Amino acid sequence: MKLVTAVIKPFKLDEVKAALESFGVKGLTVSEASGYGRQKGHTEVYRGAEYQVDLVPKLRIEVLVDADDADDIIDVIVKAARTNKIGDGKVWAVPVDTVVRVRTGETGPEAL
Repeated sequence: MKLVTAVIKPFKLDEVKAALESFGVKGLTVSEASGYGRQKGHTEVYRGAEYQVDLVPKLRIEVLVDADDADDIIDVIVKAARTNKIGDGKVWAVPVDTVVRVRTGETGPEAL
């Protein structure tokens, strides 16, 4: 099993969710995140004063998948989240050794 994690622009969430659901993903976790990459934040004007926004708001999506599906899931997320502009985000996968469904006690692939 693998944990696929994506950091994306917030307005792309609905598209990414729809793409994952059409692929067959049954569950995911979404949390708010902030950070910066190559864009190093941006400047904004508020009440006539310009200020630097160092940490850009993002969403972090986590999906637990079978190892055989991880590359396909990454492709689905990348295609749905892409705007072809700086700050689109990142997607990565890490191996998962143990998974337990709390309600039933199922482990391994059955817990997905």
